[in-house]
Amino acid sequence: MTSVSRRRFGLLALSAPFALLMSNSARANLVETLLTRAQLPRHDDELWVLVEDERAVLTVYRGNTLVERFSPISLGRAGAKPERLQGGNVTPMGEFRVNRFNNESDWHIFIGLDYPTPAHARMALESGLYTERDYEDYFAYYRRHGYPPQQTVLGGFIGIHGLGGADPDVHASYHWTQGCVAVTNEQIERLSELIEIGTRVVIR
Repeated sequence: MTSVSRRRFGLLALSAPFALLMSNSARANLVETLLTRAQLPRHDDELWVLVEDERAVLTVYRGNTLVERFSPISLGRAGAKPERLQGGNVTPMGEFRVNRFNNESDWHIFIGLDYPTPAHARMALESGLYTERDYEDYFAYYRRHGYPPQQTVLGGFIGIHGLGGADPDVHASYHWTQGCVAVTNEQIERLSELIEIGTRVVIR
């Protein structure tokens, strides 16, 4: 796996959404605004991941070319939504980056995402979930640690993981997670071979 420094990753994660953050048209729902462009590859050779709630499918693309597709997948028990609250069992929609791999997870392999993103933080501020102080603290934490805070009203610890010891039959029939994206153990092994730190993941 290719890795990037914490500083470089932080700059990458923080800089991408800023052009939209100040747009009046984006303030109504920054995540949905970002998603209108997120499904376009950044360049022809970009390897990226698309997670689709309604189809229960995870697809890996190289540019616009399909590399591999995993189905069915499971999301949060409450489905996928642009805004997520801690404990709400919602999978956050948006554009994310892979920021960690845990090969010793109870879920076989856990691929972490940089949720909550700056766009989610801005939405929380606009909706009143974050105070101005919360918003400032979010960015201060991100700059200091290189990843977003995980213990706020928006929750955290979102990623893509395997089943571990979970029931495959339940996985095949229902959305069952607390907000993560789940695939089978065999699929998470394959996915971890394909993607790396910094890979873009779109959840819609």
